[in-house]
Amino acid sequence: MATQHHSSVLSAPAVPAAYPMAKPGYGKRSTPGQQPRTRDDFVLLPTRERYVAGFVDHLPDGAVMSIKQLAKQLPLYGQQAISTSLNALSVAGHLRRVRCAVGAGDKTRWVFRTFWSRTARDNEWWTTYLATEKAIQAAAPTAAPEVPAPPAEAPAPAAVPLQRTPPEATPGTAPATAPTARPAALSPAYLALAELGRKDIRLALSADDCAALEAQAAEWLARGVTTDYLIAALTAGLPAQVDCPPRFVRRRLTDKIPPQLPTATANHSPSADTPARRLLMECTDCGRPGPPEALPDGLCRPCHATHSAGSQPSPDPTEIAAVKARMANLRDLLKAP
Repeated sequence: MATQHHSSVLSAPAVPAAYPMAKPGYGKRSTPGQQPRTRDDFVLLPTRERYVAGFVDHLPDGAVMSIKQLAKQLPLYGQQAISTSLNALSVAGHLRRVRCAVGAGDKTRWVFRTFWSRTARDNEWWTTYLATEKAIQAAAPTAAPEVPAPPAEAPAPAAVPLQRTPPEATPGTAPATAPTARPAALSPAYLALAELGRKDIRLALSADDCAALEAQAAEWLARGVTTDYLIAALTAGLPAQVDCPPRFVRRRLTDKIPPQLPTATANHSPSADTPARRLLMECTDCGRPGPPEALPDGLCRPCHATHSAGSQPSPDPTEIAAVKARMANLRDLLKAP
């Protein structure tokens, strides 16, 4: 049973007028049916989580919800503390991260939202709400121009071996003709892997690395996701340093592969009016996607186990100050003759 934290809590800083808004398809989205805002909101949360929740609750819809940006605005806590707080808010029922597929065919792409509820919701409520068309509409970008997907035959970003400059022609001899390089037919999976280094230098792969991982990446695309989705899943939430990019990418390709969706049969073919969209929840901590029922409290099973094992109430700043004062008083008494 949760206990109330009656200690004095620092007020969250006011949201600045210049707080950045996310790109279309990203950012905060408020859920319907929330209770009116009161001074007792989040009273059951520990000090740090209550502080972070108070700030997030005042952000407008569409605001950036990245850990890095929140840490810039909340100087009392670093990125690791903000990440831990968001996990706790997810477990408490205030937050869920989702991915929604929009478009159709080759123009299908994924958009990302962080759903927020001032009123704490249980897993059953979140699962029911995220299955509705209303949630899918909220997750989709609003009033944003459609960005066409890059063509599959776009030039490959992989390095091309340098060609030697042909020697200048001498009088009486025919000019040397440089050999014509035969363009390689690179797959979308290979191109997506080669693009990782451009998105984040920590995941720069060589041509051999891309070839070795190509089959695994192709399996993702075979499950209905786009190359944009694949790149976003592999580059999300990177550690400060990646010692071995190929091994790191291989592990993510294995651990975060999306579920295999059943193929439509003749007896269960979707009607023309059915929107070709689906909504996946993603783990608040590691970003692993999955259906809502597979991510209780918004966390995948490994992250949920880690959170449950390591969850400790945040220390109260006023209690820390009282302990320090008490220890200082004891030291003064020991010094007295």
